[in-house]
Amino acid sequence: MIDILKVIILGIIEGLTEFLPVSSTGHLIIANSFITLEPQAFSNAFNVIIQLGAILAVVYLYFYDINPIAKEKLVPEIGEEKFNSLSFKEKFKYRDMATMRLIAKIIVGFLPAAVFGFLLDDLIDAYLFNTTTVSIALVFYGIVIIIMEKRNKNKVFKYETLDDIGLKTALAIGFFQCLAMVPGTSRSAATIIGAMIVGCSRTSAAKFSFYLAVPTMLGATTLKIIKMGFALSAWQWFLIILGGVVSYIVAIVVIRKFLGYIRQHDFIPFGIYRIILGTLILILGIFNII
Repeated sequence: MIDILKVIILGIIEGLTEFLPVSSTGHLIIANSFITLEPQAFSNAFNVIIQLGAILAVVYLYFYDINPIAKEKLVPEIGEEKFNSLSFKEKFKYRDMATMRLIAKIIVGFLPAAVFGFLLDDLIDAYLFNTTTVSIALVFYGIVIIIMEKRNKNKVFKYETLDDIGLKTALAIGFFQCLAMVPGTSRSAATIIGAMIVGCSRTSAAKFSFYLAVPTMLGATTLKIIKMGFALSAWQWFLIILGGVVSYIVAIVVIRKFLGYIRQHDFIPFGIYRIILGTLILILGIFNII
């Protein structure tokens, strides 16, 4: 029962923080200082794999946006009767090209993380999964967020919508996403900051970050499962699935609220939060409290 309670708490933390620019992995590492899952290898794998639950929340909420053969997209072009007569494979002949362009951008943006993540995964686990790294990254990128928002105040952005983003811009955002391999950076913070640097509006940056999370975290999860899957017990798999379900439910609520928030507000409060939390964790580490 103690392990179940720990996993529920960690699942809530993951769901709350995955899509906010505050670092879900960093928060989980900090939480692991107080809520321990043993052994450490399982704890590291758990922190990565349960992110799949939060990613599935994106798929659930935005499946229409990334589905090129959605009925609502194709019926106006070919008619409902013909649509209903087509097989799944045949529908792709009439696929929605705007959606296909979005998928292409997501794939291109994912490529840098796919390459560097595969090459550096073991080194990151061995040397960077600690509270010192997390605290420094929290503070540093908290400062970056505040500077970016101050600089971008009243700025007219080049890319107001996702349609405006091209493949080169998507690739550039993908390279920024690689910064998030350092725990405490935040994948969403890296992609949002990177997107705003190359000219994306706050809303388009956040939404592209959501979409980019799907293949990125699916790839990270798959890699971790391949490396650890056969070494995990049935009980450990149960805990991972439970944590994933909890993070999925919480993430659905957070995504909806977050997009509503950023239409009216900037990211400065998140930057301040990061600096306060990172400083606190650094002080606690200095005094060997965590």
